[in-house]
Amino acid sequence: MSFDREPEYTHGTVARTAVLLVNLGTPEAPEPGAVRRYLRQFLSDPRVVEIPRAVWLPILHGVILTVRPKKSAAKYATIWTEKGSPLSYHSEQQALLLRGYLGERGLDVDVRLAMRYGEPSIPRMLAEMRAAGTERILLLPLYPQYSATTTATVFDAVNAELARCRNVPEMRTVKHFHDHPGYIDALKRSVLEHWAKNGSVRDAGGKLVMSFHGVPRRTLDLGDPYHCECRKTGRLLGEALGLARDEYVVTFQSRFGKAEWLQPYTAPTLHALGRQGVQRVDVICPGFVADCLETLEEINIEGRQEFLTAGGKVFHYVACLNESPGFIHALADLAACHLQGWPVERDRRSEREVAAAQSAVEAKLAGAPR
Repeated sequence: MSFDREPEYTHGTVARTAVLLVNLGTPEAPEPGAVRRYLRQFLSDPRVVEIPRAVWLPILHGVILTVRPKKSAAKYATIWTEKGSPLSYHSEQQALLLRGYLGERGLDVDVRLAMRYGEPSIPRMLAEMRAAGTERILLLPLYPQYSATTTATVFDAVNAELARCRNVPEMRTVKHFHDHPGYIDALKRSVLEHWAKNGSVRDAGGKLVMSFHGVPRRTLDLGDPYHCECRKTGRLLGEALGLARDEYVVTFQSRFGKAEWLQPYTAPTLHALGRQGVQRVDVICPGFVADCLETLEEINIEGRQEFLTAGGKVFHYVACLNESPGFIHALADLAACHLQGWPVERDRRSEREVAAAQSAVEAKLAGAPR
């Protein structure tokens, strides 16, 4: 489904408003074929891999898509659940809960979920919203920190699809929320809840490791604000938890290739902490709002092994925000702020009139002779 055919327009149709959440995406199954399709789309994006196409595409199709799918599928299999991909499930729940939270605030807004790579795709969701009469769309990528490799690719995909549309809907975008008070508070609460069950890392003389997804170092030199926004999130979270600067460390994971990426790298840092005699580390991944391969396998399995084999004693992984009430409230605050000025409030007067009429009927029935 796409914009190949415009939805039929009917005069007098009430224009709808929707929030479109977009996350990265996931293979449809932990199998080499599904992983290959996903990686082909993901790694073909020139925003993601900024290497000249003539150099990169032969490497991608000749080497990476031949070797990597089988290895990655085995990793996905270790985190797959009865509900499927954790990223997909948690993202779907976030969209469902956000719609409910906005409804409780009296906002008549549809909430949809799309994936930048894989399904449900951005073209499919935009087409479905247009068919439902949506004329106003708030685009909210689920990336707290802005990067050209993530948030900008979402903007690219949406704009490319709208370029094929004759009756273009109104659009608003959320660029980032790395320092949003509700987001920081939700992170704080997740750590405190973890410590309430497992004891504080401070009491154990350990460190809190905040691991963000890495990007090539050259992106910082080219003006991408991602590194600075990750650092700010880390600082604000550390301050919210009352941690001294030497009680936490900000690191970057998921390095790919031989080029320099943002440092310090997560795996070597965990290894070094274990070698230095640090007894315990708690690792949180603030840049991921839903648990996925990078958090559940790369951190909670590989990172755990890296720390423990280097001499560390206790490793704790702090789950992503997922469906935590604090995070959904933060999303609702963020959406409500950007929806201001659009006619999205329910007609409370009509609701009151119906309630009053029902009360009058009930009163008459109560006083009628039996």
